[in-house]
Amino acid sequence: MKNIISIQTKKDSVNIKIEEDATQKQILQELKKKITELKKLYKEDTTPIFITGKVFKNEEMEQIQTLIQKAIPVEVKFDSPKILGLHGIKKSFSKEIATSETKIHRGSLRSGQKIEFEGSLVILGDVNSGAEVLAGENIVVLGILRGMAHAGAKGNKEAIIAAASIESAQIRIANIVKEIEKSELEDEIRTCAYVNEKSEVVLE
Repeated sequence: MKNIISIQTKKDSVNIKIEEDATQKQILQELKKKITELKKLYKEDTTPIFITGKVFKNEEMEQIQTLIQKAIPVEVKFDSPKILGLHGIKKSFSKEIATSETKIHRGSLRSGQKIEFEGSLVILGDVNSGAEVLAGENIVVLGILRGMAHAGAKGNKEAIIAAASIESAQIRIANIVKEIEKSELEDEIRTCAYVNEKSEVVLE
């Protein structure tokens, strides 16, 4: 069996890299074996631990954090991979929207342009037809949204899409795709999209 956990000491932290395809059960078992090694690295030091290499659900992060902190009373942080991309959207997770990181893009997006971010995205302008916006959490467009928007890209159905006017042919929240007919946009301006209790994307 290949080594699913590797430990590396740096000047300001101790990094624990976990293989992307490792299961939570394998990770916890391997971490228990590595605790002795971690204790030797620490002694009286309070250097924080960074967990890298894999995207975790909140519950999984809490299990790992508890396991480490029972043995070593230090700060444990999680550094999720920064590359989203459609090929990287494999693991679903759900976290508080209010605590997500936010990236602000100043200016409109032209056709062919694409922006990705693992937290929430705020666009200070329009998203024109042919442009794409992909976020792990919420998408807020202060102008008109005509391009493709995919919020909650890692599986967060609590994410929303908001704009001064939503005029896209298609939007996505988590794994749910909403094809928008022109007739839906004729009566009134739609400014918000979210997933209801029936797992449908609703425009309001």
